[in-house]
Parts: sequence; C-alpha cells; structure tokens
Amino acid sequence: MAPRVAPAMRVLPLALAAAIFFGVTAILIYLSGLSSYGSARLSEADLAALAALQGHFSKCVDANGLGLKAVSGKDYCRVVIQYPSDTVSKWMDPSTGEVEGLSFEFNLCEAVASWEQVRNSTTVLTKEYIDALPNGWEEYAWRRINKGIHLNKCQNRTLCMEKLLLVLPETSPYVPRQFGRCAVVGNSGDLLKTKFGDEIDSYDVIFRENGAPIQNYTEYVGTKSTFRLLNRGSAKALDKVVELDETKKEVLIVKTTIHDIMNQMIRELPITNPVYLMLGTSSSFGSSAKGTGVKALEFALSICDSVDMYGFTVDPGYKEWTRYFSEARKGHTPLHGRAYYQMMECLADKNPLTNAR
Repeated sequence: MAPRVAPAMRVLPLALAAAIFFGVTAILIYLSGLSSYGSARLSEADLAALAALQGHFSKCVDANGLGLKAVSGKDYCRVVIQYPSDTVSKWMDPSTGEVEGLSFEFNLCEAVASWEQVRNSTTVLTKEYIDALPNGWEEYAWRRINKGIHLNKCQNRTLCMEKLLLVLPETSPYVPRQFGRCAVVGNSGDLLKTKFGDEIDSYDVIFRENGAPIQNYTEYVGTKSTFRLLNRGSAKALDKVVELDETKKEVLIVKTTIHDIMNQMIRELPITNPVYLMLGTSSSFGSSAKGTGVKALEFALSICDSVDMYGFTVDPGYKEWTRYFSEARKGHTPLHGRAYYQMMECLADKNPLTNAR
C-alpha cells in the first residue's frame, strides 16, 4: 500500500452535539448497561439513529482507514476494526508472549458517552474535589502522592496537604467550554510529512505532550503552547520541561502523582509555570491506550468548544510508533492505538446526518 500523508485528524467540532443526534440514544444505552436493545424499549427512530451512526462510521473507516475495515453486527454500539490479513504484527505482550492481534472491538456508545461526560466536568484535581469525596483524604488523596502508601492514608492531613499544596488549587481554574478552538499536538513522525505549523498556531489554545520540542520544528508543529500534559518521567524532569516553551507560561498538567523532587524544583528553581494534577475519568474513553495523548485529548475536551488533533497517526505500515523528534521506537500496542484513533476520527467526522440538530 502506498504511503499516504494523513490529514489533521478532526476530532470534536462542537458538533459533538452532532454525533449525539444519535448520541442521546447511545448515551442512554451505555449508561443503562444494556447490550441487548430488546429490553431497552427503544423506538424505531432510536434504532434508526443508532444504525445510521454505525453505518456512517463504517463508511468513514473504509474511506480513511488506510486499509482498515469496520465490521458491524446486530449490536449497533459495537464494531470491530480489522487490519488487512497480510499485516505483519510486530508487538508482543511481554507478560503473555502473544503477538498483538489484527482486530479490535470498540463500543461506540461508550465512547460518545465518555466524551459527553468529560465535556461537562472538570479534569483538574482540587481541594474542593477531595473534600467532597466520602473520606476523600483517607481513601483518595494519598494515592496522588508518590509513595503515598507510606502516609498511613493521610491520617496526618497536614502532612498530605504539605505535599499537595503546590499543585492543589482550592477550586478548578478551568471550566467546561472556557476556550474556543483548541489543537492537541501529538508526537507522530508523520508531522514531518506536512507543514502544519502555521495552521496549529491559528488555534486559541495548544496542547502538547511530555518532552516534545518546539524549537527547530516550528514549521511542522507551530510555535505556541498553552498546556503540556506530563507522564511520570517528564514530571520528574520539570526543570527541563519548562525550557521547552520560551514564554515560560505553559500550564503543566501531571497525569500521575506529585513527587518530592517536583515540589523541590517548584520551590527552589523556582518554577513559575502553573502546575496541576489531572483528575481525569475512570473510563479514559474505554481505551486500553491510556497514554499521555489520550489524557491530553480528555483534558482538552473538558475545557474547549472544539478540538482538533495533529500527529496521532502510526506509520502506514502499522509496524511502529514514530516521533518527529527522535528515532522510531517499538511502541506499546501500536495496532490497537492506530485503530483507536481511527475510531475517534470517524465518530467525530462531520456529515449531513451528524450535522442534524
């Protein structure tokens, strides 16, 4: 198959309300925990809407999936995305020794419901949130502190507060739909095939990930940066991360835990960028790929009217994750990840049906 340069992946124009023309039904089915529609007492119009969602999704995957196919069944919520039979799977599960498969099942209703949940909630951890939980300090707060298990479930709340103080606002600094057009920029090597820099800079807000550089790559990834999502490794190197944005105004969102080394750097360097912990959702859109890219999307959806994604593709041979700033590397479940991002693209793809109000 000849390589094709993937366009920017359009994820959720506020027309997310669009996919939810079908989506109200999808959400009700998902929240009810129903996989059989007989007991759901859905109207013929509801079933027709779900069938239209599934049908449009399948056509989108066929047209844009670089060889992927979407196979549907009687359950309108569930689809299986399949790779061509001659695809060579390279990733092996280290715990089982099994090679990654060529087909993956997704629940469209779950994905739509999860998106709507995220768009109506805050995703920054706050003191208000912990206080509102039943036994929030004893059962939850210590889990967001590195080696928190040694804190005896925060029975000494003062000590826990000291460790969380620098990253724990009283209330959330961000609210749903606070920003307009947003772009989430991934790290795919495919970004070097297209010069999206100026287009990315046209957005109101830009989200980046971990240690992805801007300098020397501006024609491909733009110059602006508003938020940066960090995994454990990047968070422990805050001193280096803050150098990636010359303005020193990036908001740093840590998706894991607060470390003593982070607190020390924030205090002593000092680091003046706002630093917060991400609250997130338990579902992460039902994906097993709960990496920084997925969390960045989740965070963007919680505070933006519309979200576009750049740099979330796998090489057309589906063999490895590539990064625009380093050598290709063997990624974690690359086939599943590629299929998952294709699902997101096609669920949000605009068409006459999803534009219905």
